[in-house]
Amino acid sequence: MERIVASTIRTQDSGSPLLDWLVRRFAYCGAGAWSAFIAGGQVTVNGQPSGAAAALRAGDRVAFAPPEGIEPPVDENYSVLHEDGDFLVVNKPSLLPCHPGGRFFKHSLWYLLKRRHDSVHIATRLDRETSGLVLACLSPAATRHVQALQDSGGIAKGYLVMVHGSVPGDFSARGFLVRDTASVVRKKRAFVGGCAFPKGNPSPSGHASPSADAEPCETRFVLLGRAAGFSLLRAEALTGRTHQIRATLRSLGYPVVGDKLYGLDESCFLRFADGNLSEADSGRLVMPYQALHCASLGFAGLDGHDLSFELPPSWGWPYGAFSRDKTPGSRRIPGGSSLPTAGAAITLLDGR
Repeated sequence: MERIVASTIRTQDSGSPLLDWLVRRFAYCGAGAWSAFIAGGQVTVNGQPSGAAAALRAGDRVAFAPPEGIEPPVDENYSVLHEDGDFLVVNKPSLLPCHPGGRFFKHSLWYLLKRRHDSVHIATRLDRETSGLVLACLSPAATRHVQALQDSGGIAKGYLVMVHGSVPGDFSARGFLVRDTASVVRKKRAFVGGCAFPKGNPSPSGHASPSADAEPCETRFVLLGRAAGFSLLRAEALTGRTHQIRATLRSLGYPVVGDKLYGLDESCFLRFADGNLSEADSGRLVMPYQALHCASLGFAGLDGHDLSFELPPSWGWPYGAFSRDKTPGSRRIPGGSSLPTAGAAITLLDGR
């Protein structure tokens, strides 16, 4: 199966030199690599080889045939927790993309599953470094069924996430996701909105959209425990936006452990993309991948019967290290130990 990456030039990019446009549009390769691909004939404009300085025009079709060695290594050790004629529930490891994109094609969960199944539709995708439960459909009927469930909010997913900082209690975050204009990374997002707590504090509502492309979002967070400057949370994304949990937590001052883009320092992401992540960077990240894991998944099958799955993360040290606050009640972490419920309601946006 050969991969061709193609894109049509937009009006606003008309006049850009081919090399400049490639570096800007596909940041997974630097100018040197793109120059070599252009010289080797692996980049074409409207089906013909072109020069690096050639000016592009609106409507031009730029195509790239990636060489075999361009894909970085990944962890291909996924496992199947459930399989029938319609559905697959997979444990996706960290460092494995769900779908082809950027440098990744054969090194993706979709490609690995496609080698075993004629038809595969990944319904609940996760970011490349997010681990955990993924639902895939194996038949057109299953795909239609799951799409209807997604439209009606009929798929329940719960995440475990470890963050920097001492989160004071349970909270909900409702607002908007917008482009982070303070970041040099084009795909980075920021959360704009507020927090509320279940004990008497109404959730913010009526926020005006901050921009035309802002996406409304809402996430519920439950504090499971704290230890040594870190907090363990359970997260439920009530809306399914790209980078929703990570961007929300970072904007509220609790960046995800191991997150190169939404963590303590986004320059780690830039050095990682260039292959120059330092030993000091690795120390600040704490983990080689982000500590975000889809730990529970529930949905109704085609026959109407509920299917539910729980899966602990593979992190080396979250459970035993987290302290038990002296508050009544407990919540059960899938596959882990019981930790206490959070205490009183507090506002995270003011005076944390």
